[in-house]
Amino acid sequence: MMSQMIGYLQGKVVSADEKSAIVLASGVGYRVFMTPEGLTLLSGKSGEEVSLWVHTAVRETAIDLFGFEEKGDRDFFELLITVSGIGPRSALTILGSADRETLLQAISSKETAYLTKISGIGRKTAEKIVLELEGKVAPREKVPLVSGEGDVLEALKSLGYGEREAREAIKKIPKEIPGISDRVREALKLLSQN
Repeated sequence: MMSQMIGYLQGKVVSADEKSAIVLASGVGYRVFMTPEGLTLLSGKSGEEVSLWVHTAVRETAIDLFGFEEKGDRDFFELLITVSGIGPRSALTILGSADRETLLQAISSKETAYLTKISGIGRKTAEKIVLELEGKVAPREKVPLVSGEGDVLEALKSLGYGEREAREAIKKIPKEIPGISDRVREALKLLSQN
C-alpha cells in the first residue's frame, strides 16, 4: 500500500551515507533514501538546510521515505512504481542509473535495450516499463541515446573504482564522445581530477 503522508521535507542534513541521509526537521530525524547522486550532494551539506520532494512508501513492516531534489524526479519515481514488479528500491536504482530526461526518452522511443543496459534490469522488466509507461510520458525529441553505459561502468569497477564514483564520472562524460573505450578514457580523466 502506498500513501503520501510526507510529500515535502525541509530541514538540516545530519548525515549521509551510501544508502540514505538523515534530515532533521522540527526535532525529528527523518531517514530518507536517495539516488547515489543525491546522497553525494547531501554529504557535502552537513548542517545545512535542504528541501526535498518526498515519496512515502508504507508497508506492513516499515514506512520508508524516498527523497528527491527536484519534483520532476519524484513524479517520475512515482510513475515507475506503478509498473508491476517495480518497487521503490528498484525505481530508485533506475533513477540513479541515468538522468530523468534520458530515461523518459528511452521509454517514449521504446528503447528497451538502452533501459536494460543502464539500469541493470532484465529484458522483460524493460519491456514492461515501456509497455506500461509509453502512453503516460510525453514524446521526446529524438536524439541519439548513449549506449554502452553499463559496459563503461563495469570497466571502471574492474579498475578498482566504486560503483558510486564510477556512476558520477559517467554522468559527466560529454554525450558526443562515442565508443566504449573513449568513454572509459574520458571517465578516467574525470576520476583523476577528484
